[in-house]
Amino acid sequence: MPLPPPSAPTDGACGPPLAGGEQGAAALRPLTGVVLDALEQGAARRGGPLPRGGPRRVAAGVDTALAGGVVPERGTGAREALDTLVRMVTEGAADPADPLCAAHLHCPPLAVAAAADLAASALNPSLDSWDQAPAASELETRTCRALAALVYGDGQEEEQEEEGGGEADAGDGGHRAARELPLPDALVTTGGTESNQLALLLARERLGPDVRVVCGANAHHSVHRAAWLLGLPGPLRVPAPGGVLTPGALRRALTAGVPPGAAVLVVATAGTTDTGAIDPLPELADVAREFGARFHVDAAYGGMLLFSRRLRHRLAGLERADSVTLDLHKLGWQPVAAGVFAVPDGRDLAPLDHRADYLSARDDRDAGLPDLLGRSLRTTRRPDVLKTAVTLRALGRGGMAALVERTCAVARTLAELVAAEPRLELFAPPELSTVLFRPAGADAAAAASVRRRLLAEGRAVLGRAEPDGAGGPADVGGDAGLWLKATLLNPYTARSDLESLLALVLDAVLDAVPAPARPDAPVSPGPPAAPPAPRPRAAPVSGPGTGTGTGPALGPGIISTARSHLS
Repeated sequence: MPLPPPSAPTDGACGPPLAGGEQGAAALRPLTGVVLDALEQGAARRGGPLPRGGPRRVAAGVDTALAGGVVPERGTGAREALDTLVRMVTEGAADPADPLCAAHLHCPPLAVAAAADLAASALNPSLDSWDQAPAASELETRTCRALAALVYGDGQEEEQEEEGGGEADAGDGGHRAARELPLPDALVTTGGTESNQLALLLARERLGPDVRVVCGANAHHSVHRAAWLLGLPGPLRVPAPGGVLTPGALRRALTAGVPPGAAVLVVATAGTTDTGAIDPLPELADVAREFGARFHVDAAYGGMLLFSRRLRHRLAGLERADSVTLDLHKLGWQPVAAGVFAVPDGRDLAPLDHRADYLSARDDRDAGLPDLLGRSLRTTRRPDVLKTAVTLRALGRGGMAALVERTCAVARTLAELVAAEPRLELFAPPELSTVLFRPAGADAAAAASVRRRLLAEGRAVLGRAEPDGAGGPADVGGDAGLWLKATLLNPYTARSDLESLLALVLDAVLDAVPAPARPDAPVSPGPPAAPPAPRPRAAPVSGPGTGTGTGPALGPGIISTARSHLS
């Protein structure tokens, strides 16, 4: 029986083209041009790190673009849909490549990584069975081992193939139960939240359902959420008044708060969200071992120091962890998502093994087809490893190290500029790329109003933190109050950008009194605003600078670089 003809085609005689197959590249090429043009036009209309006017104005722009409905009766065609919606989303986006967009651990992706992500979407492998992702699954296995070796080895990829070559090793889906020597391994995750959940899950499976999680008050909220999700007792939260979990505080908590002989998972942090502080990992590992506890390190933020031979000493002790969380969509400049969960022995991942006959039949596995279900808690899974593998090959360890080192240097420069300005107060020198500061003498309301005014005007994006006196000025006591947070992840940020940022903050201090702006202030409906004038550079603030240099394209260069790669 013949197939019925497609109804109401909008993109060709036979209907919308597919991204794959022999004609996929030809179909994608012109559409990619439409996307790149829309990115350029939307960014020009936005004119800064954030759209002006706050949530209501952005919502009004979305409604305008969706005139006719989200699902119109008759489609508008690929070009119009891409042009309208990509331009609208870009105009209403927070641009992490803008040096004045510095609120969160939200990095500007490298152009080479974004280009690789297009290939992942076009090929659309799913890493839940080998016959859906033959090459992608092998690439993931090798990339994960290399990243695990960065944590647990000497930092160099060490391929230790079984006698007989890689085919026999591939047949066990990356698990090396037959090996006599432990070999580090890792899984690709969606980020720190999933990786921390895996750490608690493996601890539960190994130690039992009553395992007690012990973490510092500086730990990421996902640790507590994972315990709740897995049905574990609520984590024992250890005070960290200096911003880090100290061995003395951990020992006291384990002695007084945990029954003798109880199963324990200690969670340390290498790069806190609020300040970027790194816990004393060697000493905490000693205490964990003393009490027979399992030891997990959440290094989602600070883990990429491993690439730098100059900075990796700050992560001493990481190699003693039973599991480690890493994120390459922070200090790795990858598009979201790019998380990694590493263990010192791949056999530790055995509890994740799972059987679904249509994906991993036993006789298929016995015949040599890899079983991929044990590589994740998810089933359908895109090849997020491709962009990471492409980036690592393109830049090498040295190139990644240079970006990490440069970004940390940018943060040091901002801290020096703040310290040199008497109208501003510095919380503490940065350990990674986070700098906390505020107008001198400002209370929480004043600091919050400055941040919201800058957001409403779309001029700068700063975060906020209340670190409870964690390593800050001596006169703040046990409650440090509210601080503005600059999380700097653009390695090409220049001294002049930092000067502009501080000048905008000082201007906002004056403008915010007595009537601070609200980011959700009502706006009257009307046609879209004209593109704003180019952002003027603010008057310099005294202090040392960072200089400039070249490197992999990102930020404004992403459009032209992506165009050259994809055209």
